Amino acid sequence: MILFDRVTKTYPRTTRAALEDISLDIGRGEFVFLVGKSGSGKSTFLRLVLREERASSGRILVAGRDLSKMPERHLPALRREIGVVFQDFRLLPNKTVAQNVAFALQVIGRSRAHIRQTVPETLDLVGLTGKDKRFPHQLSAGEQQRVAIARAVVNKPAILLADEPTGNLDPATSLDIVMLLDRIHRANTTVVMATHDHDVVNALRKRVVELKDGSIVRDQVQAGYRVNPTADPGPEGNDGGVPS
Repeated sequence: MILFDRVTKTYPRTTRAALEDISLDIGRGEFVFLVGKSGSGKSTFLRLVLREERASSGRILVAGRDLSKMPERHLPALRREIGVVFQDFRLLPNKTVAQNVAFALQVIGRSRAHIRQTVPETLDLVGLTGKDKRFPHQLSAGEQQRVAIARAVVNKPAILLADEPTGNLDPATSLDIVMLLDRIHRANTTVVMATHDHDVVNALRKRVVELKDGSIVRDQVQAGYRVNPTADPGPEGNDGGVPS
C-alpha cells in the first residue's frame, strides 16, 4: 500500500537529509506507529506519502501509484484515497459537526443524497450520534478530534494518516481516540500514526517503525514505544523492555 524504496529527502538550504536512504513496505490493512524524537523525520515521511513534498531521490509508491511520475492533475484522485488527521483538529469553526464532515464530501462532488446518508453513519462510527448540530467550540478536545477523524474517513479512504492525533489530549482520551483508529483499521484501512505518545503505542502493540536522524533504526511487530539511543532493535517482536 505504501512503499519507500531507498528514499532520501533533503530540504533546500539544509546540510542534513530529513530522510536518508529509507526503505519501508507497509502492506494493505496494516497499522503502523511511526515514532522518534522531534526532527527524526516523521512529518516528512507523511508529507511524502501525500505528495506535499517530493523525494530528492528514490521511489515512492502509494496505492500502486509511483509518486515520482504522477502528474499534478492526478493528485486530487490520490488524496481522495488518503484521510489525514492532525494534532490541532483543523475544524471549520463556523460550521456544525455535520457540516464539517459533509464538507469533505462536498469538495469531491458527492450528491446531497449520498451526504445525507453517509454523514450520520460516520458520526455514529466515531461516537458522536446526537451531536451533529453542535459547533466545534461546544465540544471537548476529544470530541473535536472525533469530528476530525469522521471527516478524514467519511469518504472511506484506503489509507489513514494521523500526525500526532493525541498530542492535545489527556491520557484517557488519547487511548479512546487510538482505540477508535484501531476500529477503523480493522475495517481494512491502512493506518500510519506518527506519535510521541508512549502509552498508546504500548497499549496497542502494533508494528512500530522508529526513526532517528532521518534513518530507520527499528522496525518491529507487536512492539512498544522504546526510543532507544543505541538503536539496537533486539529480537523480532521484542520491545526491548517496555512493560506491556
